[in-house]
Amino acid sequence: MIPVTSFKGRKVALFGLGGSGLATAQALVSGGADVVAWDDNPDSVAKAAAAGIATADLRGADWHAFAAFVLSPGVPLTHPKPHWSVDLAHQAGVEIIGDVELFVRERRKHAPDCPFIAITGTNGKSTTTALIAHILRTSGRDTQLGGNIGTAVLTLDPPKAGRFYVVECSSYQIDLAPTLDPTAGILLNLTPDHLDRHGTMQHYADIKERLVAGSGTAVVGVDDSLSSLIADRVERAGTKVVRISRRHPLAEGIYAEGIYAEGIYAEGSALMRAQDGASSLFTDLAGIQTLRGGHNAQNAAAAIAACLAVGISGKDIVDGLRSFPGLKHRMQPVAKKGEVVFVNDSKATNAEAAAPALSSYDRIYWIAGGLPKEGGITSLAPFFPKIVKAYLIGEAAPSFAATLGEAVPYEISGTLEKAVAHAAADAARDSQGPAAVMLSPACASFDQYKNFEVRGDAFVGHVAALEGVSMLI
Repeated sequence: MIPVTSFKGRKVALFGLGGSGLATAQALVSGGADVVAWDDNPDSVAKAAAAGIATADLRGADWHAFAAFVLSPGVPLTHPKPHWSVDLAHQAGVEIIGDVELFVRERRKHAPDCPFIAITGTNGKSTTTALIAHILRTSGRDTQLGGNIGTAVLTLDPPKAGRFYVVECSSYQIDLAPTLDPTAGILLNLTPDHLDRHGTMQHYADIKERLVAGSGTAVVGVDDSLSSLIADRVERAGTKVVRISRRHPLAEGIYAEGIYAEGIYAEGSALMRAQDGASSLFTDLAGIQTLRGGHNAQNAAAAIAACLAVGISGKDIVDGLRSFPGLKHRMQPVAKKGEVVFVNDSKATNAEAAAPALSSYDRIYWIAGGLPKEGGITSLAPFFPKIVKAYLIGEAAPSFAATLGEAVPYEISGTLEKAVAHAAADAARDSQGPAAVMLSPACASFDQYKNFEVRGDAFVGHVAALEGVSMLI
C-alpha cells in the first residue's frame, strides 16, 4: 500500500467504495488523513465500516471542512450530469481528485525521480501496459504495475528511488488527475468511446491529451487525426514528442523547419526507428505469436518508445518483446495441436474488439456469441473470408447466424464446451495450412458467465481436456 501522506491531519471526503475506492480510503487513513466516506450502495458502506473506515452520508456533511474530495472514477463527474456529491463539492469550492492524482502527489513528495510510465488510448491500453511491465521486469527492474488494468494504484508498493511504475489510465482517471506528470506518457489512439460520460468526442480527446501534455516524453500514436493534432500541439508547447505509427514511415515527415519526426513505425512486422530524417531497423516481430497483427505493432512501438525514454537498452527491450507471454484473455495463444493453435480472445466483448484477432490469422474456426452488443457483428464482414466455420453460442447465436447467412458456414453450438470440441475436430481435418481455433466472442459474457475472465478460463479448460494438445500456458 502507498500511504497518502499529502493529506495528513486534514479532513477528506470520499465517494465510491468499490474495490479501488475502499483501497483509496485505506491509503488515506494509513497516511494520517481524517476520512469520511460514502457510497450509494449500502453494502459497500457496510463493508467499509467493517474495515474501519469512518462513513457518513455526505449529503449532510460540512463540505467547507474538507481539504479535498476524492471521487471514484466510476462516478459521473460531468456527463450525463454530475453526481450529487460533485455538485456539493463544487458549491463548497473543494477540489475533486481521484486515486491516480493521490499517487502522483506521493511520488513527487517521496521519490520524484522514480520512473513512471502512464498509458492511455481507446484501444490497446492493457496489452501495452502489460508489455511494458514485462520488458522492465525481464530487464531486472523493480516494477509496479497497476491502475485501470485491474490493480488499484494505491495498493502498489510505495515510491522509492529506482522503482518503476507502469500505470494504465482510463479517461475517467485522467479527468480526476489534474497534475498527472509521468516520465513517459503514452496516447495510443482515439476512437469514439465513453461519450455518455464525456459528452462529445472533442471533450473525450481533450481529457486524453492531458496525460501526454504533462509528460516528460510524450509518446503519441499518429494514425488518427485527433491524436496527430495532439502530438503537434504538445510538441509546440515544448514537450518532447515521440510519434508511433503502424501506417506511416515517420522519417519522411518534417514537422518543423529542420526538425524531423522522431518515432517508431511499422513496415509489416518490422519496427523501424526514425531519427534525424533517417530510419533503421529496431526489431522484427515476425514469429512472436503474442504480438501478431498491426494493432500489436502499434502496441510494441509504444512500449519501445516508452522504455527507451526511461533508459532501458535496446537489447533488453528486444529480449522482453520476444519473451512476452501475452495479456491473459487477449489474443492469447493457449495451446497447439499440430498446425492448429488455440487462441483465447475472451476480452473481445464487442465487434470492434474482436477485429484485431480476426485480422491476425488466415484460417479461423471462430467461436463467437454471448450477450449481444448493439450493432452485432456486421462490421466484421471484411474478415468473413478468413473464417472457415463459425461456432455460435449464447443468446447472440440466432442473430449472428442471420448476419453470417451464406457468407460463412456455421453451426449453433449453444455451449462453449460443445463449440470447442467441434471446432477442434474440424480444424484437425483442415489440410490447407495452419489454422486457429479462436474464442473471440464479440459479445459480453453475462448470459452464461460471470465475466470475460471466467469465460476465458472455461475455454482454456475445455481446450486442455482435448486429446493430444500441448498447452502453452
